[in-house]
Amino acid sequence: MLVFRCKILNVNFPSSSSWSLGTFVKHLPLSKPKTSFPPQRLIVKSLTTNTTDVTRSSSYFETLNSCQKDQIHLYVDALLQWNQKMNLTAVKEVNEVMERHIEDSLAIIPPIQNSYISSCYNSFDNIRIVDVGSGAGLPGLILAVACPGWEVTLVESMNKRCLFLEHAVRLMGLSNVQVVRERAENLGQDSNFRERFDVAVARAVAEMKVLAEYCLPLVRVGGLFLAAKGHDPQEEVKSAERAIKLMGASILQLCSVESHSPHGQRTAIICLKNSSTPRKYPRDPGTPTKVPLY
Repeated sequence: MLVFRCKILNVNFPSSSSWSLGTFVKHLPLSKPKTSFPPQRLIVKSLTTNTTDVTRSSSYFETLNSCQKDQIHLYVDALLQWNQKMNLTAVKEVNEVMERHIEDSLAIIPPIQNSYISSCYNSFDNIRIVDVGSGAGLPGLILAVACPGWEVTLVESMNKRCLFLEHAVRLMGLSNVQVVRERAENLGQDSNFRERFDVAVARAVAEMKVLAEYCLPLVRVGGLFLAAKGHDPQEEVKSAERAIKLMGASILQLCSVESHSPHGQRTAIICLKNSSTPRKYPRDPGTPTKVPLY
């Protein structure tokens, strides 16, 4: 049985029963992030309890400064241009890219911030984050724009996609992004990358039990792994419970965020790395997909 666990800092909350993520952050004894985001529809849930509404939705893109917005527009233009000659996204229109990719990518920042503060007891202003199976740079490139203090590593195994990512990084003028062309299984056994990151993220890459073996070996003990999933991932999470435990982690929480997907929401599955991953993981390239851990 998967049990909901969420460590809470010793913070005095307002007496009102209605509080938001912004109020939560305001009362923390930490410095404020460099980028401020409006409230979103953030629902914290477990597999055994009802969901609870915390805040209401709003556009994250509109909170970015003019320079950040320009960087995002440069990215969107490049994405659609390159998409004419290679498969980067099924979305063909600017408005769709903004709604389904940009807003979705920005929407995972508050769950990262909330969980990192309450469970890792560190400031989230300067963290090392790895985007596994980055593809077209989603969400990694967008996180790098919105949070310039974060050091972002984009991991992608396909050379053509890496060429696009490198082009986008130069075009957007990002100095906090590194592109690595390699399989996640190999990086997880490389001492330069193994357990070196504060947070790993993955969006639309693989099943949760496969993602656990891809991503968690890269996360330091005490760090987080966030997988962006669909509106109803409970069965997928249950089937991945053993794989997550084998990697030295546990489910911290599931956060539902509003999305422009057909179902109107996505789920951020957040895992906390409790102990070092055994050296035998990740297994050889291709094995996690062919023979997933159950």
